[in-house]
Amino acid sequence: MCSCRTYVPLIACLSIPGLELKAALRRTPSLALRPAALAPEPQGEPLIGPVTAAAEALGVRPGMRLGEALATCPQLVLVEPDPAGVELGWEEVVRALEDAGFAVEPTAPGVAYFETRGVERLYGGLEPALRRALGAVGSEWDARIGAAGRRFAALAAASVARPGQTVVVREDDLPQFLAPLPLTLLPLERQRYEELEALGVRKLGQLAGLPGGAVAERLGPDGRRAWGLARGGAAARVRGRRPPAEVAESLDFPEAIANELTLRRALGALVETVLARPERRDRFARKVALAARLVGGGSWRRTLTLREPTADADRIRVALASRLADLPAPVLELRIELVELTEPSGQQLELLAAGAEDRTRLREGLRQVRASTGSGSVCTVVEVAPWSRIPESRALLVPRDE
Repeated sequence: MCSCRTYVPLIACLSIPGLELKAALRRTPSLALRPAALAPEPQGEPLIGPVTAAAEALGVRPGMRLGEALATCPQLVLVEPDPAGVELGWEEVVRALEDAGFAVEPTAPGVAYFETRGVERLYGGLEPALRRALGAVGSEWDARIGAAGRRFAALAAASVARPGQTVVVREDDLPQFLAPLPLTLLPLERQRYEELEALGVRKLGQLAGLPGGAVAERLGPDGRRAWGLARGGAAARVRGRRPPAEVAESLDFPEAIANELTLRRALGALVETVLARPERRDRFARKVALAARLVGGGSWRRTLTLREPTADADRIRVALASRLADLPAPVLELRIELVELTEPSGQQLELLAAGAEDRTRLREGLRQVRASTGSGSVCTVVEVAPWSRIPESRALLVPRDE
């Protein structure tokens, strides 16, 4: 484990590999010690998901085709995906960190960033604060934490940490730390990985040693961004999330229901009930989720960001009703959640100046996009090298989170 000799603001990354399988195994914890893997999605490619340690020891790897995995390990147990359980488990993890005093920015289920600067004095230093974060999450999830001065470096440090371990990387050690790590840490398409491997580039250090212009010319903007990450990436701020609304209603059926008409009627009743909850008050729904518990023990979940915040039951019902056709199996329980609500304040747009009104609408539109696609999805163009003859080198896309 590395340690910092002088204090610099650090970004910590908490990682839970295989969160989808761990959440599904909460229903049958005894399978955690047996060869098991997350079953393929019903309507996707026949590729298995995360696997247990026992399955990995027998040669089964995540991403294997189902037939190949069963041929490799005939006793392999397939665990039904539980998207609703993943959302619930991940929310528990994030809330545990927030309750410990950390401002958390989740980027995907199983990956979240936070800063320790505000709580280091409370817990007695950097490493005690990181240990406190691991203690808050608990040992159930096999979480690990990496910390560094840059976001990608923190993610890379978390990827090499063992369960229950924290790895801290100093800025001076960053190039040597990243150099031997695999390219799979980079957000690239499979075709790009294969193209780089064909060129003999298999490690982050090899990619970082190439000229940036040549990488951009060969792989385009994605390659240029990957090249920047291989050199450590940017030291972007961590922005704590806004807590979810926590307004939800569910309906249990006495027997499994597969009839779409019955499900539509149940959905309509749930929408009316959840909008009447006192917690909603005069706020409008911006993002909603529809979840179901399925026959066989699995679950199903779909989220939807509304084009405009609304409290109109018919609009929400119509928007969600089309998702019922995606249900892969009969339903035992139907649940609706108001994931994100607007602030309880109105606007009189006709009293605002045109410029201020446009800016308000723009900010609202950007919040809608971020709610739908996540933090970092809205970017602005920043000119960095206007003299360059390579178009990809003249400007960078920088996340716009305000």
